[in-house]
Amino acid sequence: MIFSSMSVQLASLADVAHYLQHQPYALPVLVVILSLLIGSFLNVVILRYPIMMFRSWLIDSKDLADNLPDHPAFQDLDTPYTLSKPSSHCPRCQSPVKAWQNIPIVSYVLLKGRCAGCAKTGHDTKISLRYPLVEFVTALLSVALLIKFPFSIQLGAMLIFTWALVAMSMIDIDHQILPDTMTLSLMWLGLLLNIDHTFVDLQSAVIGAVAGYLSLWSVFWVFKLLTGKDGMGFGDFKLLAALGAWFGWQFLPMIILLSSLVGAAVGIAGIMIMGRDKNIPIPFGPYLAAAGWIAAMWGDEIMAWYLPAY
Repeated sequence: MIFSSMSVQLASLADVAHYLQHQPYALPVLVVILSLLIGSFLNVVILRYPIMMFRSWLIDSKDLADNLPDHPAFQDLDTPYTLSKPSSHCPRCQSPVKAWQNIPIVSYVLLKGRCAGCAKTGHDTKISLRYPLVEFVTALLSVALLIKFPFSIQLGAMLIFTWALVAMSMIDIDHQILPDTMTLSLMWLGLLLNIDHTFVDLQSAVIGAVAGYLSLWSVFWVFKLLTGKDGMGFGDFKLLAALGAWFGWQFLPMIILLSSLVGAAVGIAGIMIMGRDKNIPIPFGPYLAAAGWIAAMWGDEIMAWYLPAY
């Protein structure tokens, strides 16, 4: 009975795959809806996962208390705080977010960017524009992948890769950390995928993971020995190792160059235009993520442009 049930399920999946391949609008619509839902979930991950990490650290070491964000989750460490608990609610009026208020982008428009619960009490609590932006960007990047990659394991892998980069980038912007559970999971997934040459051969992937980590690790220690300061975090090493595991060592120079140029441009603009203190550290993870995604999309074309002889 078990094998019969499994065979029916596999046949059903095959029928779905066949339908998606041969209906011109079915796959794009599915990807847009799925990516919007994933974008909504990523907002939860971006907000809650760092707090879950901080709570765990706080339980293990009370010495961290002075460096934690101001958040109610740190007031009662005995109350569970996960990606699903407590349920989504307004931090001001504590009103639970209803299902219809949680539809990606649509709910934000219907609510006019304001909390419905607060409106009933006469308050005007605005919902951060970042939530629909994360959902929109997630959907936009997913559609771009759909245009670039055929219906295959590559497309599925790149969707997961992109969603992970969005979450890690936003967490790094907020807290200047790149969680090991995300960077290392992404690296191992890249190596597993490339056992079957999904993106590159396994040898290039393994060398890419090692070279990606050691390249920024070396820069970190040279900078620290010369200045006595930390130039970047260890999470950046692991993220570049993950990018190397996905796309091979050949793309690492391009990724480092692109991320450095964009990071330098943004940093200089922030100092000159916004008057940002040059001593305030700038998270490097988002620039690595952007450069890695660009390399995944157009890396071959870029390499053919600046290395035409090869």
